Amino acid sequence: MKNIINFIRKILPKEIIKPVGRWKIENCNVKTNNKVDLSNEDHCGPCGQYALEKIELKNKNSHTQVIQTVLTEANRAK
Repeated sequence: MKNIINFIRKILPKEIIKPVGRWKIENCNVKTNNKVDLSNEDHCGPCGQYALEKIELKNKNSHTQVIQTVLTEANRAK
């Protein structure tokens, strides 16, 4: 009986351990840097500084894009 069980265990594929959550190993530097930033935010507490910086950066980028679009349109009109 023991031999049969061992034989079945050898035949069946072994379960692959899957990395959980954001702690799996990434090959992409951007994803790794984002994980580090988010991990630091978790440990700093609810101050929300990281979120505020990201919102400010997003707003700054959107304002820059609007200005570039307006300038491009003005140059085309000439």
